[in-house]
Amino acid sequence: MATRKSSAKERPSYRCTECGWTTAKWLGRCPECQAWGTVEEFGGAPAVRTTAPGRVTTAALPIGQVDGRQAAARSTGVPELDRVLGGGLVPGAVVLLAGEPGVGKSTLLLDVAAKAASGSHRTLYVTGEESASQVRLRADRIGALDEDLYLAAETDLSAVLGHLDTVKPSLLVLDSVQTVASPEIDGAPGGMAQVREVAGALIRASKERGMSTLLVGHVTKDGAIAGPRLLEHLVDVVLHFEGDRHARLRLVRGVKNRYGTTDEVGCFELHDEGITGLADPSGLFLTRRDEPVPGTCLTVTLEGRRPLVAEVQALTVDSQIPSPRRTTSGLETSRVSMILAVLEQRGRISALGKRDIYSATVGGVKLSEPAADLAVALALASAASDTPLPKNLVAIGEVGLAGEVRRVTGVQRRLSEAARLGFTHALVPSDPGKIPAGMRVLEVADVGQALTVLPKRVRREAPREEEARR
Repeated sequence: MATRKSSAKERPSYRCTECGWTTAKWLGRCPECQAWGTVEEFGGAPAVRTTAPGRVTTAALPIGQVDGRQAAARSTGVPELDRVLGGGLVPGAVVLLAGEPGVGKSTLLLDVAAKAASGSHRTLYVTGEESASQVRLRADRIGALDEDLYLAAETDLSAVLGHLDTVKPSLLVLDSVQTVASPEIDGAPGGMAQVREVAGALIRASKERGMSTLLVGHVTKDGAIAGPRLLEHLVDVVLHFEGDRHARLRLVRGVKNRYGTTDEVGCFELHDEGITGLADPSGLFLTRRDEPVPGTCLTVTLEGRRPLVAEVQALTVDSQIPSPRRTTSGLETSRVSMILAVLEQRGRISALGKRDIYSATVGGVKLSEPAADLAVALALASAASDTPLPKNLVAIGEVGLAGEVRRVTGVQRRLSEAARLGFTHALVPSDPGKIPAGMRVLEVADVGQALTVLPKRVRREAPREEEARR
């Protein structure tokens, strides 16, 4: 009997390195986070223990008697970041900012740290990836110097906690959480156990001191935050820093926010002197020209709750190969292919099937929402007929396989943004709601009706003319 008990204790158990889920047997796929090949053996099965009631540290109060003023948000000094955070940083909050290498995470947080320090908030910037002199060079370049901004280069968790006792900051910036390790925990920095211990210790310190904490997180090649998913559950706010390294635009998008909405998006411009917020970024996505050009159409996309006017461009040329090319940039290839099929079948534009087609957006913006379908369709039709669309026209609507133009969310907000920028005509689905003053709106039910904005002589190819050309 004793032998059976000892063997049961020594039986190994398995844990998912992605989310921390444990099981008594090995599985190829974790049933909790659905990740493949992440379940590994980590030792004997954990013993079942019970916890006795302990001394209460803080008495429970009716929720109406809890002082909510202690959790009032304070501005970071960067309005675009405040927009995403829901007003600013809450004392005791832990924010995780993740993004690809070179996108500008360290530059943004160093600027935030300097602005917080200039506002009489003592700030500690801890770097685990660079030396202190390297960070100083970046601070000189972007003008992020202040007497209340303290800098330390550490990779040991105990040393970081020691700096907190010495400096007593109201804001901590750690770049990055995957580079710091605890000597009490086995494993390399960035591993599941280390990331969980480092994040847990910093979260406890933030809550006890009322200190706001900004953590930089690495991402994998798939764009997910590196390390266990438990990290995203532990922190209060998760932000994703996005942008094409070949473009100036950077977007900060809220994924999780316990203190505000996740519908807001912050827009920034990265340049040699640092990073600046863009209160009106629509100009980055437009090409200023005196006369309209065939193959271009404007639309209004929603990034969170913010409307942005963007330009779609298309080009069609005679193909020199049996299988014509379909190249996209900033647009979903599968959606462009669907719109091409709708134009050929429902719009009766037969010239598209045998031509090379190139479609792109301006300024590096990515249009993934269906509201840009109508603009893509009109740009393709304009390029195929070599006829420009009317000037000051925007197109908003989702295109279905039957050729119908479906409603989209936020039409009134989109039209107001277009009117503010000086556009006077719009193609929208039926029932657009209140129309801004000075805006002429044409409600279209299908693609064929939308194509009437093109001149009749080149809007569609007649079947007889097509046969004669062949």
